Amino acid sequence: KGTVVLAYSGGLDTSCILVWLKEQGYDVIAYLANIGQKEDFEAARKKAVALGAKKVYIEDISREFVEEFIWPAVQANALYEDRYLLGTALARPCIARKLVEIAQKEGAQYVAHGATGKGNDQVRFELTCYALCPNIKVVAPWRLPEFYQRFPGRRELMDYAKKHGIPVPVTPQTPWSMDENLMHISYEAGILENPKNQAPPGLYTKTRDPATSPNTPDVLEIEFERGVPVKVTNAGDGATRCSALELFVYLNDIAGKHGVGRIDIVENRFVGMKSRGIYETPAGTILYHAHLDIEAFTMDREVRKIKQGLALKFSELVYNGFWHSPECEFLRHCIGSSQEGVVGTVRLSVFKGQVYILGRESPRSLYNEELVSMNVQGDYEPADATGFININSLRLKEYHRLQSKVTVKQ
Repeated sequence: KGTVVLAYSGGLDTSCILVWLKEQGYDVIAYLANIGQKEDFEAARKKAVALGAKKVYIEDISREFVEEFIWPAVQANALYEDRYLLGTALARPCIARKLVEIAQKEGAQYVAHGATGKGNDQVRFELTCYALCPNIKVVAPWRLPEFYQRFPGRRELMDYAKKHGIPVPVTPQTPWSMDENLMHISYEAGILENPKNQAPPGLYTKTRDPATSPNTPDVLEIEFERGVPVKVTNAGDGATRCSALELFVYLNDIAGKHGVGRIDIVENRFVGMKSRGIYETPAGTILYHAHLDIEAFTMDREVRKIKQGLALKFSELVYNGFWHSPECEFLRHCIGSSQEGVVGTVRLSVFKGQVYILGRESPRSLYNEELVSMNVQGDYEPADATGFININSLRLKEYHRLQSKVTVKQ
């Protein structure tokens, strides 16, 4: 049937899919993205080869993930539905972009993935693939009746794995599914599908329980240029990190140690259903608060209102899988332009699951201490405020005057 490049994780599902694709007559090239997850990549390579992969690519895309995907989200203060920092949604177009590159390099007509037919990831993977390579064909086994009717549950997958010599997990399976990358880890399905069920204590892996976290905070100074963090300094031990990847990994460690970045939410999937997800986004949570603070300090009020509206749309597009759409590229350009003056340093404390802003300074600050001071008049005439209030109250007076007339008539 030709060559297919499979987005391979090394887990049970994609291992079974690899063998199944071979059964269907495809030559399979396995591609495993190293995007910061804890994984034995060499063991995964050997496993894919043993299962019959013609070739195995293991690509470390962590740095480009931070610089090209996470940083634009930090600049945007991207949040989906007020809470979700978009960890998975940002990773998918990064992974899929490399999937397409490998397919083009190998002359493969097909790409394949193990995303389910009910989730967002199928959309994110495929919209990226079609945007970057319009002629590519996608094989999505979990949407093919001949696959999902044959494997209606985990037991059938396990039986198939044993029959075909696919190593099955020896450790007991957690009663939920997990997906990890450098930015976050998500937990869903299984016992978490009942939104009333509290997350079991042993679920979290990236962050400590805030109740047992250190009793002394870490105080950090984060320096921004054009809305992007360029340096982090720990005020306690003087440790500094400057490169994008090292800085992000360091913030993950500090935030994780203090239990920062946990959320448990019900969100609206793009396909139309609500789903319950639990997320840990340690470094992303610190950077969200720090960037929000330096942006408010340096950006004009009216520009920021427009930028907030753009960020709302950007977050929705990213969540829904439209990273490579013309509208999302346009928004990234606009948001990037708004960050020209977002320069400076934020000092903050990380403690017991919280991020506390302690102070900030910037050469591009729009804050005028003399103008705002209660002790100095500065270049401001208090008497002018009387006319300002009178003009602004005119609309309110008229509205309520007319409302009272209506009420009297009634």
